[in-house]
Amino acid sequence: MDPSVENNVKGIRRSKEDKKILKRQIKASYTLLKHEGITTTSQPTKNLVVANGGLGNGVSREELLSALKEMGELEMLLMHPKKPFAFVTYRSEESAQKAHVHLNGQKLQCAENSVTLYLSYVHSVTCEEDTSVSLPEGLTLVEDFVSQEEEDLLLAAVDWSSTNDDVSAQKSLKHRKVKHYGFEFRYDTNNVDKDQPLASGIPQECLPVLERCVKKRHINIMPDQLTVNQYESGQGIPPHVDTHSAFEDTILSLSLGARTVMEFRHPDGRLVPVVLPPQSLLVMKGGSRYLWTHGITPRKYDMVPACDPQSPAHKTAEVGTPSNLTLSKRGTRTSFTFRKIRHKPCDCAFSSACDSQGATPPPPLLPCSHADAALLEEEYVHRVYDAIASHFSSTRHSPWPRVCHFLTSLPAGSVLADVGCGNGKYLGVNPDVIAVGCDRSSALVQICAERGFQAFVSDALSVPLQTASCDACISIAVIHHFSTQDRRLAAVRELVRLLKPGGRALIYVWAFEQEYNKQRSKYLKDENKEGSENHSPTKNTSEDSQEPHGKSSRHLEDDYRPVDKIQDVGKLSVHTNRTAFNTQDLLVPWHLKEGKRRGEEEPVETGKKDKTKDGSKKTSGKSCPTTIKDSKPIPSISTTQTSTEKPKSESENSPAPVFHRYYHVFQQGELEQLCCQVAGIKVQISYHDQGNWCVILEKDELIM
Repeated sequence: MDPSVENNVKGIRRSKEDKKILKRQIKASYTLLKHEGITTTSQPTKNLVVANGGLGNGVSREELLSALKEMGELEMLLMHPKKPFAFVTYRSEESAQKAHVHLNGQKLQCAENSVTLYLSYVHSVTCEEDTSVSLPEGLTLVEDFVSQEEEDLLLAAVDWSSTNDDVSAQKSLKHRKVKHYGFEFRYDTNNVDKDQPLASGIPQECLPVLERCVKKRHINIMPDQLTVNQYESGQGIPPHVDTHSAFEDTILSLSLGARTVMEFRHPDGRLVPVVLPPQSLLVMKGGSRYLWTHGITPRKYDMVPACDPQSPAHKTAEVGTPSNLTLSKRGTRTSFTFRKIRHKPCDCAFSSACDSQGATPPPPLLPCSHADAALLEEEYVHRVYDAIASHFSSTRHSPWPRVCHFLTSLPAGSVLADVGCGNGKYLGVNPDVIAVGCDRSSALVQICAERGFQAFVSDALSVPLQTASCDACISIAVIHHFSTQDRRLAAVRELVRLLKPGGRALIYVWAFEQEYNKQRSKYLKDENKEGSENHSPTKNTSEDSQEPHGKSSRHLEDDYRPVDKIQDVGKLSVHTNRTAFNTQDLLVPWHLKEGKRRGEEEPVETGKKDKTKDGSKKTSGKSCPTTIKDSKPIPSISTTQTSTEKPKSESENSPAPVFHRYYHVFQQGELEQLCCQVAGIKVQISYHDQGNWCVILEKDELIM
């Protein structure tokens, strides 16, 4: 080929690539305006917004700075928590123009993934400092409390390889490893057996550290109980308060090996994240010990203040403001938690949260706002499914026939989205389609990955797939976990958004009517079967009274009338498993069986624990909405205390935690009525399938 022609062809190719980048840049600017209210400009300025360059995309400050610094000297880099964009201000407009030209459309490699950056000019960047948040009352963090030598000595003192049958032996848990000294904390009763001390007391290596704690008045008496927890990256512990009747006031927690972020939450909804550096000592007294829950969210990265004092952004903002946050990859962290056994009833000033003073968790209230709804679902859906994922998945293995019929009817090459895919039992039903799943539970998504399915973590109200990109969507036992009408409607709208014109969606929700056409559902039929505590409409493998495929049932919306609630006004009641429903909004128990929970459940050392997820008819976990942190948290787990256990081992019959999952059970016609509020769709068929109301929707051909 003539060199001049070849160069001309290359020039044309570059032009096409530039046009593609420009198109995507414009789309990114539109998205920023629509969802974040950020207005961009075509006129060059010193300020740029970097789409896809935020902490919410998994981009750390150091990684982004490395790319930006190559274009010129920076004045400021602003990265907001959980946002998919960042702001950068250069010293000169020329440097900003250089970045705009050379970084637009460029891929940035970030630890375990890569992102494509799109830069646009903005007129100005406002750096609003976060309001200063005080530590909870009674909480003290002492950094560098132990030396490197002491840390090594303490870590070496724990023998994780012990396999003896003593009750102090290591217990392998799904979310961490734990070992007790002095007294064993019993996760089945959330207490200690004060009359049965362990043969192994607190290791001698700990005594110099404890003596220093007493000398510095962090505690006024020597502890006699130690719990050692070891967390790998991605592991955590649910929010909890250490049982009042079990331990005295002061609790000491020593962090070794790696840093993490512990979250403290007040009953009024206030949330305070606390960075725990390695070799630091956390002292909990008063309200921080008795009233605030504390926990560690399972994840591999934390948002923490950047520690590079030379960073240009670091010079323009105080630590703790959005402009100096970065991502920190978690390592293996070991915590030594020292406590003093209590031998008399607790008489603390926090009677509302004190088990010694007869406190019982109040029943949760029906949400009256978006924030309340998001918090309720976080407590009673999202966290529960992460906690029970393995046990839940083991009970969800048989796809339902009518769902299979819908999936196998899809043409080869169709794109299918399973929103709320759980353990992925429907993702492999039709091997001729391109199937992708998403679920709010990272634990269930991990199970999908282990089974070789394509799945990702996502909120069902905001699925990160392109509009009109799917030929079909399914939502099996998901929408009944949303706690308000508006959120259930938003979930249907999101399914419709994903559909191509002419695409179809199948939706299943749990039915209030568990007896239909004079036939009881399998849920009620199994009432007397052993092990029937964990009911939900997800385990059926046959149908008794459904209409034939392709035959639409009559329209049901005119028959829908809300049920008269017999519970206290505004309060959720706990449903009795395998019985008919008497209210539409309720909490459904999930009993973790001892034989199935080993290595599956993360114990919590207090009355407040993780929340459950939908037990409804799918083999999967259900998806839920974005968490909003400004509502009152509600306890979601209780523990049964009624069976015996085998000596020197965890009994298969020992009590297990009971998780409560929120459900809104749908009345006849309600699902159709909900769907008919969405423009551009028609209900092809509606039917009752073994205790579930179901619809197939079709998107109009002209709707995008």
